[in-house]
Amino acid sequence: MSVVEGALSPEHALGDAASVPLSLRGPAPTRVVAGFGFWLFLLSDILIFAALFAAYAVLSGETAGGPTGAQLFETRHVFIETACLLASSVTCGFGSLAVQRTDRSSTYFWMAVTFVLGATFLRLEASEFTSMVASGAGPSHSAFLSAFFALVGTHGLHVTVGLAWLVVMLLQVATLGFQPMVTRRFFCFALFWHALDIVWVGVFTIVYLGAH
Repeated sequence: MSVVEGALSPEHALGDAASVPLSLRGPAPTRVVAGFGFWLFLLSDILIFAALFAAYAVLSGETAGGPTGAQLFETRHVFIETACLLASSVTCGFGSLAVQRTDRSSTYFWMAVTFVLGATFLRLEASEFTSMVASGAGPSHSAFLSAFFALVGTHGLHVTVGLAWLVVMLLQVATLGFQPMVTRRFFCFALFWHALDIVWVGVFTIVYLGAH
């Protein structure tokens, strides 16, 4: 074997690659970069919610002589909201499995159910906000209500964005199929949706069950 042939052989190339530090081996695969970037986004989002939770914990007793959480919140209403959102996390999981199998009909079914459950959650949350504002318990009434509307409203805004994202993803499946780009985006969507469920468990526990 000539020197040139030896230099171009797979064994020689692998040996050179093994001797180069990981930090100098060039850009990572798109899948790795996209996943890492999305995890950073989720962590920054969690920091925003952590700040809102902290503000609520500090201001929850500042009712300015107005109604308290225990007087405003309807437990049955909130339980139905929670059941819808947690169930949507389960159906989203089934939808993600269907994406991995490249099963188009199952993907449409489970993600459509996820959308319906998420939309139902938003409808119930909107009715709760509307009834509170109609009774005079709007966000400007007290620091407690300002913190409540900021925390729960921000979560609701994220759910709205998630539903719009889901519609776009289903349209991409219909037009592009299960290309690697599409499956990566579905993976990111599932992470985002499950993260919203985790945040809601905190809202449900601290804000509603902890109301006094």
